[in-house]
Amino acid sequence: MNPVIETILNHRSIRHYQDRPLTDEQVKLIVQSAQAAATSHFVQAYSIIGIKDPARKQKLAELTGNRHVGTCGHLLIFCADLNKHKLAAEMEGTDATATLQTTEKFMVALIDTALAAQNAALAAESMGLGICYVGGLRNHLPEVSELLHIPEYVLPLFAMTIGYPADPSGKKPRMAAEHVYYEETYPENADDLKKHLQQYNEWIQQYYKERTNGKRSDTWTGQMAQFFKEPARAYMKDFVQKQGFDKK
Repeated sequence: MNPVIETILNHRSIRHYQDRPLTDEQVKLIVQSAQAAATSHFVQAYSIIGIKDPARKQKLAELTGNRHVGTCGHLLIFCADLNKHKLAAEMEGTDATATLQTTEKFMVALIDTALAAQNAALAAESMGLGICYVGGLRNHLPEVSELLHIPEYVLPLFAMTIGYPADPSGKKPRMAAEHVYYEETYPENADDLKKHLQQYNEWIQQYYKERTNGKRSDTWTGQMAQFFKEPARAYMKDFVQKQGFDKK
């Protein structure tokens, strides 16, 4: 097993950091690694906003509901960005509005951003740093966008806290590979899938029992049933379209 795969397999979310900022060189390398990710048609439909200012980090911690956003060594905000492409079209005397607003280009921007972010995460972890994705950034996107001066055709998707781990967390067990990798076609037998999920429930229960000395023993399917029980962030579609995305 090579060091790259070891880094990938050792991933866990870190939410407690030492009071130690990243160096400019570390941030530069993480961003360059993000830029090295694959991108559809060389579009590079993302931007990354780095947050150092303690007051702004604290405000984002409040908006996301995540304390570690304010205490990490460095904070990155990953944004789907088609604003540059609007400007590129204007520079060439072209109106790209009809294309920029399609669901397809929205998906391109989402995928490009996610690929870049994962490269950034791996680069940070390879340096001995810890990271945590923060989807709570989408709790209050209008306020986040105002705080970060976000223009039309740019959409903040998630934050990433980065820093030196103060209290490394346990590694949550993922589903067995055969539960997520299928050859040729998706499995048709729902009962077989449920058997796999029941086995996974047992692993997750054991993980929580050991981690909490028996105080917690919930299952994965129980967590997912609760998570998907009620729609969240119901304002999202309207806000996404307000920013110019996914209108057609």
